[in-house]
Amino acid sequence: MKKLQSVRGMHDVLPPETALWREMEQRIVAAVEAYGYQEIRLPIVEHTELFARSIGEVTDIVEKEMYTFRDRNGDSLSLRPEGTAGCVRAGIQHGFLHNRQQRLWYAGPMFRHERPQKGRYRQFHQIGVEAFGMAGPDVDAEQILLCRRIWEVLGIQGLRLEINSLGDLPDRRAYRERLVAHLREHRDALDAEALRRLETNPLRILDSKNPALRPVIEAAPAFHEFLSKAARDHYEGLKRLLDEAGVAYVQNPRLVRGLDYYNRTVFEWVTDRLGAQGTVCAGGRYDGLVEQLGGRSTPAAGFAIGLERVAELLPDWDAETLASPDAYLVAVGAEAERFSRGLAERLRDQVPGLRLVANCGDGSFKAQFKRADRSGAALALVVGEEEAARGMVTLKPLRGSGEQVQLDESALVAELRTRVHARRRENTE
Repeated sequence: MKKLQSVRGMHDVLPPETALWREMEQRIVAAVEAYGYQEIRLPIVEHTELFARSIGEVTDIVEKEMYTFRDRNGDSLSLRPEGTAGCVRAGIQHGFLHNRQQRLWYAGPMFRHERPQKGRYRQFHQIGVEAFGMAGPDVDAEQILLCRRIWEVLGIQGLRLEINSLGDLPDRRAYRERLVAHLREHRDALDAEALRRLETNPLRILDSKNPALRPVIEAAPAFHEFLSKAARDHYEGLKRLLDEAGVAYVQNPRLVRGLDYYNRTVFEWVTDRLGAQGTVCAGGRYDGLVEQLGGRSTPAAGFAIGLERVAELLPDWDAETLASPDAYLVAVGAEAERFSRGLAERLRDQVPGLRLVANCGDGSFKAQFKRADRSGAALALVVGEEEAARGMVTLKPLRGSGEQVQLDESALVAELRTRVHARRRENTE
């Protein structure tokens, strides 16, 4: 019989790594909500047409990478490859976008059938942020500042912010004509992928990682020469706001996005620590997408963070300690077991964030202490028949230094509150 394994490019996240993910996600969400963004939860499956109309039918994602299937009614459905289109669809469907400002965030898995490699998976996870109803560069700058705050609370250093403007639709049409003319002049130098994109999505050629194409790309016309006054003023306004906020950035005139709906501001936070998959966060404006999907014209901007890539950049948090319980409750004897069951619930009520494992399955003191040690708990709380009769608990450190002490319940609660708080702070600083 064939051994069952996970699908290629789709990975399990196991303890203790899940503790790192939870800490990472909680810090990101706290930063996002500090800016007034509210959570929206979206389906993983959408009608394929949604992505064809939003991302673009001739993009690599729609043409080659989506997981698409027919359901029993014959409808074409797809696992979501990104979150913005679904968020816009929800806003149109439920009527909460028109003539209103909305700040929303979402989190969850996305799916693309790509060649798996470090930092690129077929099931990957994102936290996305979307803002609707704000046309100026101030919300663009706000989202970039939010990203900077996220890197700060995660302790991630060395990310580089790259920005560009893609102008508006007439600007892109004019630029596309000039770019295609330039690329056709160098057709013999283009690789197979660039030749395929030449007639369908030529802007994506500017993002090619093929070093042989660099001379052709560097010689291409610059996008900023084709920007309208409105688009140019918007871009200059963004740069002014970033300068005022002390945000360092690099202007990258070759920065484009792989999704057709972007206009004006685009940005990426990149690193040199992840090899070819150096983009950790990417976003920008998509002012025409709501109208394109059937809603009323609504300005919009957003970004998405790749959590697998962020996880690779986290500082050396102690995963084992983050995942392990704070205390293991050892109890031997009928009266001790009865007392410890009530004690465990009262401690969980009174000590915020306490992770307490109560022994199950009987066992001698020796057997239970072995379980406590294997659990990774910092403390053992020991109750024997004598302690139970007196309402006392012996607190015994299992990790590090310290003497065991015998405490009544109120003193134990106070001691655990102090130790749990200190342990959380120590493990993630």
